[in-house]
Amino acid sequence: MRPRGLAVAAAATALLALLVLAGCAQSVDPIERLGKKAAERVHPHGAAAAPAHRRWGLATPLAPAPRHPLPGGPSRSAPPRVVDRVPTRDPVVFLTYDDGAERDPRFVDMVRELRLPVSMFLTDSVVGPGYGHFARLRAVGADLENHTLDHAALRGLPPAGQRAEICGQQDKLHARFGVRPRLFRPPYGTYDTTTLRAAADCGITAVVLWRAAMGPAELTFTHGPHRLLPGDIVTVDPDELSGPGLRERTTRLLRAVQGQGLTVGHLEDYL
Repeated sequence: MRPRGLAVAAAATALLALLVLAGCAQSVDPIERLGKKAAERVHPHGAAAAPAHRRWGLATPLAPAPRHPLPGGPSRSAPPRVVDRVPTRDPVVFLTYDDGAERDPRFVDMVRELRLPVSMFLTDSVVGPGYGHFARLRAVGADLENHTLDHAALRGLPPAGQRAEICGQQDKLHARFGVRPRLFRPPYGTYDTTTLRAAADCGITAVVLWRAAMGPAELTFTHGPHRLLPGDIVTVDPDELSGPGLRERTTRLLRAVQGQGLTVGHLEDYL
C-alpha cells in the first residue's frame, strides 16, 4: 500500500504543476495574478497618475486668476469700445483663438484639464460642419464669440454688408448655442466707424483686437514692450498647414505666461 500511495502522490504533484503552468500561460494579467491592490502597487494608474499640468508640458500648475466682478458694460445703443488689452493690475492675460479651422479633440481635453478660460472667435464659413467640436469646448468652459459669417475684410464695406456679416453670425451662434456674444473680433483686425455702428446694432459691446500673438515660433507684439503685460489680449494664430498646432502653441504660450509671473483670466469677466 505504501508504494502505491507514493505513486499516487507523485502523480498528483505532477498534475498540479501542469495546471499551474497552464494557468500562467493563459493569463499574465497582473490583476489576476497578484490581486487588484498588488497590481495597483506595480502600475499605479499609469499615465493618469501624472498631474494635469505635467501632462500638458507645464512644470508647475497655472495660478488661479483673481476673482473679478462682472462688468456693467455700456448700453446696447452705445458704440462698442475697441480693446487690445484690458486696463487691470490683476496678473492676468487673456487667450483668444480665431476662425475655427483647427478642431483637435485633444485641445478640448487640454482646456478641461487645465481649466483654461479661452475665448473662441468663430467664423461660420470656416467652422462649416465642425460646430459640434465647439459645443464640446463650450461644455468645458470656453466662450464662443463672433468673428463674422464669411471672414470678409469689413473696412470700407457698406453698412448693410457689415451688419449682415456681424448680425448673421450672431444669429448662427444663437440658433446653435442659444447665446448672442457681446464680444466681436473683425477679420484681420481691420474696421471703421461703420463697423462699430453695425456691431452696436448687433448687440456687441466690445471689439476685441490683440497686443500679442503666438505664432509658430514665438510671441510677437503689435506695439509697446516686447513682453507680456497684465491685461494683454493674446491671439493664438491658427495652424497654417505647417508648424505646431494649437495644443503645442498654447503650451509654449502658457510657459511664457508663467515665466513672467502671470496667469490666464476670463476675458468676459473684464469686458
